[in-house]
Amino acid sequence: MAQKVVNVKKALAVTKALAVTKGLAVKNALVMAREQVMTRVIAMSRRITIRKFGRLAVSSIMLLAASVSFSALSDEAVPKQLNRLHEPFSALLSEHVKTIDNGASTQVDYYGFKQDRERLTQYLNSLAKVEKSTFDGWSKADQLAFLINAYNAYTVDLILNEYPKIESIRDLGSFFSSPWKKEIAPLLGKTRTLDEIEHELIRGQNKTTEGYNEPRIHFAVNCASIGCPALREEAYVGARLDSQLDAQTKRFLADTSRNRMDGNTLKLSKIFDWYSEDFEKNTNRKSESWQGIKNVNTENLSQFLLLYKDALNLSSQQISVLEQDNAELEFLDYDWALNATQ
Repeated sequence: MAQKVVNVKKALAVTKALAVTKGLAVKNALVMAREQVMTRVIAMSRRITIRKFGRLAVSSIMLLAASVSFSALSDEAVPKQLNRLHEPFSALLSEHVKTIDNGASTQVDYYGFKQDRERLTQYLNSLAKVEKSTFDGWSKADQLAFLINAYNAYTVDLILNEYPKIESIRDLGSFFSSPWKKEIAPLLGKTRTLDEIEHELIRGQNKTTEGYNEPRIHFAVNCASIGCPALREEAYVGARLDSQLDAQTKRFLADTSRNRMDGNTLKLSKIFDWYSEDFEKNTNRKSESWQGIKNVNTENLSQFLLLYKDALNLSSQQISVLEQDNAELEFLDYDWALNATQ
């Protein structure tokens, strides 16, 4: 009898082991299958030529690869998947954003964007499909890159509605309505305005969201105007967001037509006036230092600008003035003309 019990226990143990092995085999098979699908999709996109199928087909395949099951990916795979999500927008930007003034700024080929409107629409549709619960699971850098790209892509799309009949984004509004208050952006569960994306989701002004405590976003979000910082020639991605924001900040501050220091007077873009609180220490915020600037706790605009003294090409005497926070401030006129290629 005892021997039978032992045999039964051994049989159960073997059965359990086989079940576990089979389960692992199934799981591994699913992982391998998913990887094979992704490999084949990417391979297809590489083989298909623009001459044969057109740029739209290639863009569609890139979006298909980007949309393959976010939830099935490991934490390590998410950044790569997010990069693929933004690749179609990066491709559009590289094709239709032109560098000017020795790299200080850019112009946008809205005619080119209009010809590729369907590709832009497909990208916006892919953003709209991202659920809030999925977004909440991303890193802060991935979230912020997503929101900046959404703002910029929807701004371009808004311009295309009336281009070339407009000379400024403000032509899309009226005395009673603003283009930034139009509900045009299906994003994270509701249709939003550009103001909502920038001021509520990114800056956290409505106090229902924390925001990202990152003043350099003002040099990344683009309002389709000459006075605005350059629309970057690539999409933002979480893995490189800090360096991208830093490059955009240096680019904008180095443009002497919009920012410079003459003697002891800072002559700056009105962005620094409109959003002055974003460049100052705010004790109401959960963090007193900014997300992207490591080990730095700046108290005011002067200290922020000192972080970029080389971009501003400051003399030693001007640096001393800023260190004492004694500079006079003058804000330059803002050019609202459309940032279109000439």
